Amino acid sequence: FVLVTVFLSTLTPKFYVALTGTSSLISGLIFIFEWWYFQKYGTSFIEQVSVSHLRPLIGGVENSPPVPGFSANNGENETNRQSLSECKVWRNPLNLFRGAEYSRYTWVTGKEPLTYYDMNLSAQDHQTFFTCDTDSLRPSDTVMQKAWRERNPQARIKAAYQALELDNDCATAYVLLAEEEATTIIDAEKYFKQALKAGETVYRKSQHCHPQNSQHEAHLRRDTNVLVYVKRRLAMCARKLGRIKEAVKMMRDLMKEFPLLSMLNIHENLLEALLELQAYADVQAVLAKYDDISLPKSAAICYTAALLKARAVSDRFSPETASRRGLSTAEINAVEAIHRAVEFNPHVPKYLLEMKSLILPPEHILKRGDSEAVAYAFFHLQHWKRIEGALNLLHCTWEGTFRMIPYPLEKGHLFYPYPSCTETADRELLPTFHDVSVYPQKELPFFIHFTAGLCSFSAMLAVLTHQFPELMVIFTKAVSIVSSPGLA
Repeated sequence: FVLVTVFLSTLTPKFYVALTGTSSLISGLIFIFEWWYFQKYGTSFIEQVSVSHLRPLIGGVENSPPVPGFSANNGENETNRQSLSECKVWRNPLNLFRGAEYSRYTWVTGKEPLTYYDMNLSAQDHQTFFTCDTDSLRPSDTVMQKAWRERNPQARIKAAYQALELDNDCATAYVLLAEEEATTIIDAEKYFKQALKAGETVYRKSQHCHPQNSQHEAHLRRDTNVLVYVKRRLAMCARKLGRIKEAVKMMRDLMKEFPLLSMLNIHENLLEALLELQAYADVQAVLAKYDDISLPKSAAICYTAALLKARAVSDRFSPETASRRGLSTAEINAVEAIHRAVEFNPHVPKYLLEMKSLILPPEHILKRGDSEAVAYAFFHLQHWKRIEGALNLLHCTWEGTFRMIPYPLEKGHLFYPYPSCTETADRELLPTFHDVSVYPQKELPFFIHFTAGLCSFSAMLAVLTHQFPELMVIFTKAVSIVSSPGLA
């Protein structure tokens, strides 16, 4: 203790200023890094390292896996299975055209609207939809099989032209050119019309061939996929070019011709087109068929149902009047529909109310996630604005949903608990310049609070030591003398 006292008496005030200043700087850098890591990955770096690396070293034991075949709670397992299915990534039913829309955005802004993960999923979709085991029988299909695997867009386009040189009726080659080479919707529509002509010819030939074997079935399935894809994109071209009634007819015909392909969600394209026509009775008829408890939900289904309920009361809704006289039956129905929609996807209202800026929607979405919210609001914001008072009603009521589900990750009200995997998947699907919406909001980790407090405290000591050096030296010696009995 005497040696410590002598050592402290020889230190100058400059040493204390340097010590406290350095401590403040180091803790400040740690705080900044922790904050950045939390914003990027949603967890504390120090906590993650502690759990992953330090805990095993000090004898921590990880939770043992459950015994196979034993279930403590069947309902909980069912919920887990449902959560896993809700974390599945789906193809965006209203995805844009790469050449005519995504590429034009890149030319203007210099930003890439699609992530590598999203484009890789699309490449896998194209290989699944447009290739089969019998492609080796036709040289043009062999070339296109390689084209869908190419990463370079120019190489894919070059391969499409090579396929057309081998076979002028190669429908998938026209599809690729329509998606990636066409720089306008009009040019894309021309390519798709050529693809439709070629696709219908091949599809009829496949139907008339009757050898019942796996190769024939795969070939017919591929030709069916091509035909459905082309007809759907032609309907979307008509919608984008303002021929709404024609687009609606094409979508209805497609759904009648191929009723078993409901998993492609063509009805969501139909809903958006009918809303543009303001054919609300037809919208209600589509919802009556697809907003069923046995069918998977989507933001388009839930929020369109809420929009129709809001339309009946929104033009005369006033929060002051409602607080005085209470809500009418129609208003209660509208509010409940909004709460249902918000529970399914809580990210949508901020985009509809323009509390967050929109970006181009990705080619794939995660249901109940931020990617689905972006895709829905991008196409449907205009429909909410068109109905007088609808956004006002949404603004007044949407936050009330969260009072009914205080622990959304554990228990839902009308739906299964909110899946915890959405943030990670959305960060892969959405570009880095977009601020991903996170629900529920995570509390700041302990170490961010700790490093912030340590930085502030050491900075305060540095300032006090610099301003009052003699007093701080006396204070330090007094602290050391007070603590001397414990040291002794």
